[in-house]
Amino acid sequence: MNRTEYALQERIKELTCLYEVSSIIVNANYEQIESVFYAISHSLKKAFQYPEHTEISIKYDTTYVATANINTDLPSIKVPIKLFNVKNGSIQAKYNSKELLEHPFLKEEQQLLQSVALKLGSLLERFQIIKNEAALKRQMEHNDRLTILGEITAGIAHELNTPLANILGFAELLESKITEKDDKNDLEKIIHSAMYSREVVKKLMFFACEMPQEMTTVNMVPVIKDALSLLSPTFKKNDVKYVLKIDQENLLLKADTIQLTQIIFNLILNAIYYSQPQDLVTIEASETKQNIRLKISDQGQGVSNKNLNKIFQPFFTTKPVGQGSGLGLSVVHGIVSSHKGSIIVKNNTPKGAIFIVNLPKYH
Repeated sequence: MNRTEYALQERIKELTCLYEVSSIIVNANYEQIESVFYAISHSLKKAFQYPEHTEISIKYDTTYVATANINTDLPSIKVPIKLFNVKNGSIQAKYNSKELLEHPFLKEEQQLLQSVALKLGSLLERFQIIKNEAALKRQMEHNDRLTILGEITAGIAHELNTPLANILGFAELLESKITEKDDKNDLEKIIHSAMYSREVVKKLMFFACEMPQEMTTVNMVPVIKDALSLLSPTFKKNDVKYVLKIDQENLLLKADTIQLTQIIFNLILNAIYYSQPQDLVTIEASETKQNIRLKISDQGQGVSNKNLNKIFQPFFTTKPVGQGSGLGLSVVHGIVSSHKGSIIVKNNTPKGAIFIVNLPKYH
């Protein structure tokens, strides 16, 4: 075979490869990215002048595929994969035999890798957009459900307020008139239950953003320190350690001080509850251009994927019966929402959960 025929044959292999890669990309599924990389790497391998002595590897983020294990000492060519003009991975071709040490890769092979990297980058950008849109849609649906739940909860709370007030008022009137010890004990149970129910209603009102607020300029730092001081015995009792990390001593925002304290208390108590002895709870406060950020991390059991979207719903709890009403985090969500802020939960590494609250400095 003369040089011209050989060069033509190589170009045909490269064009065939580009066609195959285009077909793979057109039919690609973003949930099977590893299979896509595997198919592209084997298609590329066939396009090189020494396919039996060439191995292809593709790396993107945490995904890595290769046609075979590659000896790092042998010649190779490598091109980056870019997403939105940022390098996020690479495609590499490498010889697998020392017999080819004196045979450099062709300029056309470098160009082929670059062409495939461009196509792959465009595909991964499309996948990223799809993922972001899906995540945004889920978040919007979650927020819509919480809004509807808040409206229903507010209605229920309003309806319960009047009869509870009547039960409590009349029970207290009867208590002053009754002298029998047994009857008094029964009345005390009625009063205690009514007061407990009133607290539940109050928490529901917090979730529904229906509680009155007294908004003032508050420095979050002393509020956090006061909360930690009060919770110090709880930390000691549970043998849990904590560390406070703050950017600066003045983190100012517009907030209701009592409700801000409730956010901090509930999140720290939640972290302590799910911590094991000698675990560490980390409380961080920082400032961004528009927000004051509170971040509370623990080393507990974390949050399962199926519970991530339920965790702020009223009465949802993973605690055993009798150890929690399931209103603590829903109260936090309601207060944060009423302050025009946001709260997210995600799992910590290697274990535990992280709650991140962003509260606007002014609203």
